[in-house]
Amino acid sequence: MEYLSDPWLVAALLGAGVLAGFINTLAGGGGLLILPLLMLSGMGAALANGTMRVGVLIQSIEAVRQFNKRGTMPFKPLPAILVPCLLGTLVGALAAAYLPETILKPVLLGTLVVVALLMVLKPNQMTPGPDEVPQVPGESLPAWLGLFFAGVYGGFVQAGVGFVLIAVLVGQMRYDLLRGNALKLAITGSFTVLALGIFMWRDQVAWLPGLVVAAGTLVGVRLGVGFAHRVSPVVLKRLLLVMVLTVCLAAAIKG
Repeated sequence: MEYLSDPWLVAALLGAGVLAGFINTLAGGGGLLILPLLMLSGMGAALANGTMRVGVLIQSIEAVRQFNKRGTMPFKPLPAILVPCLLGTLVGALAAAYLPETILKPVLLGTLVVVALLMVLKPNQMTPGPDEVPQVPGESLPAWLGLFFAGVYGGFVQAGVGFVLIAVLVGQMRYDLLRGNALKLAITGSFTVLALGIFMWRDQVAWLPGLVVAAGTLVGVRLGVGFAHRVSPVVLKRLLLVMVLTVCLAAAIKG
């Protein structure tokens, strides 16, 4: 309760949860809103990092459910995709539980800048052709490694992992943006279960603030999935680019 003594902070966490759920469904970066607010409530970086995973897990489950209702959740390739992701997550979450998060700041900014430049300079890399068949991790070493390192990143710090997964699933493995987003959310939910377990083991989860954020994300997810199915892939790609550049700028200013 000591982390929620200010009613304005509770309202801010709820509102940030709605916004984070929306933008995480479409692209990623919502964690960059939640982490500072949790730390503002008095949490240390490690506790805030673990607490944020509660909302991420809830929003991922709801997003997968919403995409599945609309017939755009490709479950068949998911098991092969999850193997390298979960292995990477185990490595990343263990590192996050014992190492200072500050070492990941340049990696975060560098990764997001690469994704942004890829979208600007080589837009076709983020737009699979109609006849392209998505790669299978077990048959493509680059795809397997891309998913593994996305898992490492997501296990270490959730914020911004959606951009990394979109770069791998759409830019490298050649899924269309809508199904790539759906897979991204299923992957995120899966490795959040593993990461959250490790943070719980380390007593780095504050449940009440985490559930407040999670309540907001449920609203944001429903808005985001509906929006993703109403707009064209071109609009989605442009929106993703704006989000990547905004997060890069925010990280550069803060850092």
